[in-house]
Amino acid sequence: MKKIYSRFDKQRIPKLPLAQFEGRIETIISETEAVKAVDYLLSQDIIGFDTETKPSFKAGHLNEVALLQVSSRDISFLFRLNHIGMPACIIRLLSDSSNIKVGLSWHDDIRMLRQRAAFNPGHFIELQEMVSDFGIQDLSLQKLYANIFGRKISKSQRLSNWEADVLTESQKRYAATDAWACVMLYEEFIRMKTEGYDLEVVPEPEPKSEDASQKEEKPKEKPKKPGTSRNQRKSQKPKRFYKPNQNKIDKQSS
Repeated sequence: MKKIYSRFDKQRIPKLPLAQFEGRIETIISETEAVKAVDYLLSQDIIGFDTETKPSFKAGHLNEVALLQVSSRDISFLFRLNHIGMPACIIRLLSDSSNIKVGLSWHDDIRMLRQRAAFNPGHFIELQEMVSDFGIQDLSLQKLYANIFGRKISKSQRLSNWEADVLTESQKRYAATDAWACVMLYEEFIRMKTEGYDLEVVPEPEPKSEDASQKEEKPKEKPKKPGTSRNQRKSQKPKRFYKPNQNKIDKQSS
């Protein structure tokens, strides 16, 4: 029986074997190609979805979705929306409810895609809503995949340039894996409902003590500038020489 955890220790993830999509990847850069890809995807019984957006390092600015990746079990299509926009075939794909469509944190993706074009989303299955039925508290794709399959999904390309003229092979594999992983997780959750699973409840991490939190919040002392220490400031003050009162000296001597 499969053993899963209510919370997966993220410190274990780097040591796990790598999981990635090994099927065919098709990059879609024209509307003609998009129509054929959508026809194929809608003929499948289950497909996984994800999106990628070029990161913005400017406060208050958010780029449009650059890539829509949709994967079956064997083929993953990367629709480069920054090249083709949102043609009618893409709207048809997103609005369709004829097959199983799976995503993770998909509500956020829908909101971003709607900024490119208005559409009514079809029936999507949200993995983050499924996991609570199994007692799992983790919500990220990387943690869920590690928990369920004991393998890690690399996130090294997450902040790469998704609007580049040509995507690298690493970017393509990364994007395809995220969409394909949604399919794998959904089918495994369905299997677990039938065959059962063993859940180990991991206790919540203990809260930090008040003293420790105060110690962490204590601001670090700013390093003193050279030549501004107390002793140095004293040494930098102009020296004042004492000039005795000559009249007082004469009086004392007499």
